[in-house]
Amino acid sequence: MDHEHQPELEGKACTEMANQVAHEQHQPKWEGKACAEMAGAKAEQVWPFLEDFFGLNKWFPTLTTCRPVEGVSGRPGCVRYCAGFKTPVNSGDEIENWTKQKLLSIDPTQLTFSYSIIDGNVGFNSYVSTVKVVPREDGCNIEWCYEVEPVEGWELKDLDCFIGSGLQVMAKRMEEALHPAISK
Repeated sequence: MDHEHQPELEGKACTEMANQVAHEQHQPKWEGKACAEMAGAKAEQVWPFLEDFFGLNKWFPTLTTCRPVEGVSGRPGCVRYCAGFKTPVNSGDEIENWTKQKLLSIDPTQLTFSYSIIDGNVGFNSYVSTVKVVPREDGCNIEWCYEVEPVEGWELKDLDCFIGSGLQVMAKRMEEALHPAISK
């Protein structure tokens, strides 16, 4: 290579890299929503399962640990440590995934709460989720809405699948807890 042109090429490479970083920094947040229908289960019956912020491991698939880090479960500001879950990106890895999640708000009259992931090893930055139980005539729906900065190594469809399939299993487990004789 001609050494005269090397600084010019290096300059172009740096400019391209800076443009790529700038593009990544300005990507819009990912947003998603999952919904699970629970026929025959009243919203008031389902809400206590979700309101127990430190009890997520009872319902979410592959989550082996959910324990308090600080605060009182169900009070804004409390923090839970969740671990042991598999994601679509690393389902075959031996690494144990974990996050610390902070309860931002909770409204038992509206049957809704919001939380954020404040630490973890899954690459979620600025993740905020709102979970709501919506009454229906023949039961209720659980809605799980989220937004997060794009996650390295993931696609939005991976996150949609992770949350959507997790919510479906949660709803099934809650139905079984409410109606053990019917579910079996």
